Amino acid sequence: MAKGHRSQIKRERNANKDTRPSAKLSYARVSVQKACFVLDAIRGKDVQTALGIVAYNPRYASTLIEKLLKSAIANAENNNGMDVSKLYVEECYANKGPTMKRIKPRAQGRAYRIEKRTSHITIVLNER
Repeated sequence: MAKGHRSQIKRERNANKDTRPSAKLSYARVSVQKACFVLDAIRGKDVQTALGIVAYNPRYASTLIEKLLKSAIANAENNNGMDVSKLYVEECYANKGPTMKRIKPRAQGRAYRIEKRTSHITIVLNER
């Protein structure tokens, strides 16, 4: 059991909280592998370049990531008071979400399973 009063434990937990601006999209209807193609292209880039990359990327995941990136930029500007021109994509990753299992009827009464994969996409920004 942890020592100290409950409020003291909460204070200590919140003290080491990450203050970098970020945005997270949970249960995105795109697989992790497909989202990572776009995320790998913008990792480490400044936000203006990253927005240009996702705007002209033909993949479906790029539309989701563009909206998420704009949200992270707005969080940095409004919540943290950061300068937008100095921001860059420090971290971006996609974690596996729950998989929806569906059934497709096939020949001779068989049923094939279709897995509709989801992912949790996170973008973390920082100033240079």
